[in-house]
Amino acid sequence: MTEDILFDRKGGVATVTLSRPQALNAFTLGMYRAFDPKLRAWAENPAVHAVVIRGAGDRAFCAGGDVRAVYEAGRGISGERDLTVVFFREEYELIRRVHRFPKPYLAIIDGITMGGGAGVSVNGACRVATERTLLAMPETSIGLFPDVGATRFLNRCPGHLGRYLGLTGARIGAADALYCGFATHFVPRDRLPILTVALETAAWRAGDEANQVETVLAEFTHETEPAPLRARQEPIDRCFAPETAEAILDALAAEAAAGGPHAEWAAQTRTTLLAKSPTSLKTTLRQLIVGRDYDLDAALILEYRLTQHVMDGHDFYEGVRAVVVDKDQMPRWRPASLAEVDDAMVDSYFAPIGAQELRFE
Repeated sequence: MTEDILFDRKGGVATVTLSRPQALNAFTLGMYRAFDPKLRAWAENPAVHAVVIRGAGDRAFCAGGDVRAVYEAGRGISGERDLTVVFFREEYELIRRVHRFPKPYLAIIDGITMGGGAGVSVNGACRVATERTLLAMPETSIGLFPDVGATRFLNRCPGHLGRYLGLTGARIGAADALYCGFATHFVPRDRLPILTVALETAAWRAGDEANQVETVLAEFTHETEPAPLRARQEPIDRCFAPETAEAILDALAAEAAAGGPHAEWAAQTRTTLLAKSPTSLKTTLRQLIVGRDYDLDAALILEYRLTQHVMDGHDFYEGVRAVVVDKDQMPRWRPASLAEVDDAMVDSYFAPIGAQELRFE
């Protein structure tokens, strides 16, 4: 138990509150370790009929995992060198437990939801967005790749939206989250307290909880405005269909040069990609191609393998330094260009890691 994550139960509903608002509720290893046994116990407890997870404060559901702690471990600053191994392993094991949870699991993705925050929400049964939802997978900005099951959930987006979101780290709101399948319902933020009370006071029927939750959510769900990504689906599909990062950049350049309603978007998107880690771009694209039909177990096993190779590299530490530690926003990637990241280098990130491989019970 840690004050960074709080647990409660009212009626048949167990609640989880991520309580690090000063850190946008980012997960620490201790939070994962407190959460996991609770989920195990609730799965077996007949008095618990549903779980609701939310974030404390007004800004975020959860901005991800504590990458600074992982950075410090990998750099030998904290003295916890094994954190680069155990953090991702225990994070992914918890995400799998969320995905396989046998009762309704509702994530209130109100505010910033990124990285690990997507991991413990998008992989669950019900994801409730609000007008303040801001969701992104920004890992290519820190020399990483979209993980926490993103191999699966990005590939389930319409068309090539998953490639677009995974490579660029673009931020989306509630309407787009619904369109992409990251959210299942939209509830205005001021209605959330009443929704919570309705769940807590429900007369639960064992075995029928999923239908009961859907009935309650239907009473609070509203329509959103049209999804902006739906209107941009065609140029995204056109520009992100190629299977090399260089060809995607060329397609964006051609889209920009052709003029028309999407020219400015294409030029800006190309500029955005050129600022990302070249290694991350190529690794991410390969990840999404290889994992096109993966289920969550296969996705997490692949992603864990990738994390361990990334932890032995340069760009993750440089990206976290530039974005989180020094905050100069000027990462010095190595290699510095896509041309320098050859196929053999990308292959090395997908190489088996023997006894270190992630294996589930």
